[in-house]
Amino acid sequence: MSNKQIFAAVEVADHEVRLVVGEFFNTRFNIIKVEKVPCFGLSFNEITNPTEVTQAIRTAADNAKKMIGADIKKVILSMPSYRFRKFTVRSTVDIKGIDQCVTIQDVREAVKKAQNAKLDESYALIQALCIKYTVNGVSTRRIPLGEHCTQMAVDIDLLCADRKLSFDLVSCVENAGLNVLDIFPDVYAAGKEAALFEQATDSQVIILKIERSITTLGLAKNGRIATAAVMPAGIGAIASSVCDTYGISSDTAVELMKYSARLDQKVCSTNPVYIWADGKETKTINEQQLVDCLAPNIDLWLNSIEKTCVPILQAGETTVMITGEGGETQGLCELVQKRLRVETTCYIPETLGGRNAGLTACLGLFYAYQDKLPIEGSIDDSLDMDAFTKAVSYREKSSKKQENGKEDTLTNKLKGLFLEGKK
Repeated sequence: MSNKQIFAAVEVADHEVRLVVGEFFNTRFNIIKVEKVPCFGLSFNEITNPTEVTQAIRTAADNAKKMIGADIKKVILSMPSYRFRKFTVRSTVDIKGIDQCVTIQDVREAVKKAQNAKLDESYALIQALCIKYTVNGVSTRRIPLGEHCTQMAVDIDLLCADRKLSFDLVSCVENAGLNVLDIFPDVYAAGKEAALFEQATDSQVIILKIERSITTLGLAKNGRIATAAVMPAGIGAIASSVCDTYGISSDTAVELMKYSARLDQKVCSTNPVYIWADGKETKTINEQQLVDCLAPNIDLWLNSIEKTCVPILQAGETTVMITGEGGETQGLCELVQKRLRVETTCYIPETLGGRNAGLTACLGLFYAYQDKLPIEGSIDDSLDMDAFTKAVSYREKSSKKQENGKEDTLTNKLKGLFLEGKK
């Protein structure tokens, strides 16, 4: 287990808590467990029901424990981008070593110095990211370890979020019996998962993270996160017209919108996509009816997106990436591209076990945290590793016992002959 790094990531979305347990094993990332628990205790700008959020986080952790056989003790936390703000500071430190070569301790000193910068009291500093290092007049994105110099300047992005929301969310996590390893803004984490910051060195990328009741717009440019804003309208608001017209639940309407409607098509199938009973009456809805019902609300949502994005689009070459729960919606990407007239893609993670657009930010937390480890220096697993090791060892022994005690069936005999032939 010494070459494994196992972490847990938590995102509290507007309609559910998402928890992912994953491991870095020989530089490869594997998902161990994904948990989703319904939760409506978070609005776009505040925790409306701390008890519900705390209970949902605890339930997700307990459900994960049943499968992995170990307690989750610490998590990497995704922070909603409400009132997100970035401050960039240049931190300069003298290189005091005998040989005057840059060490990791010098970088840590620069970060510590930047974190002491005075900020508006309504903001909470949740992350400090080293963007660029300058030594001997040469700038680089890599840590200049071993470089001989007398002074080093580090450009550091201080990522901040609403103070009250940040403290309330961290309190919910801690009240659920978990400690927080680190915190990253949700749009930054989504960008890390999609490797956007490597793409956005010469152009701008707008991140549309669409959830049930909110849409978060993030802007990546010059290889870093620039800004973010939150709109109180998501796919739940769009699908509400289906609820009002046909009297079905919000969850059902959202699922129909995501997987049963091609929103970019004007002429759709008239075959039923949903059948339900209303008393003694059987009702149906076909794809054409569904698309027609959704169209007015989609148009309103697109108007809001266009109004917000126009200044960005005018500033230079821009592309758009859609993710979050709304990234699963068929045809939405094409509608956004048609309205904004720029290249638009939907991002769905490709990691086995996490191929759902709603998990993008949660998975990005792992890469964001791993990138900080060279500076942080300490590796602290999220699990009770002793219990996890015992659980894995027990499963391996049980598996071997089952193999040795196989029934004398025709299938097992043929399997044995096949394996012997391969030898």
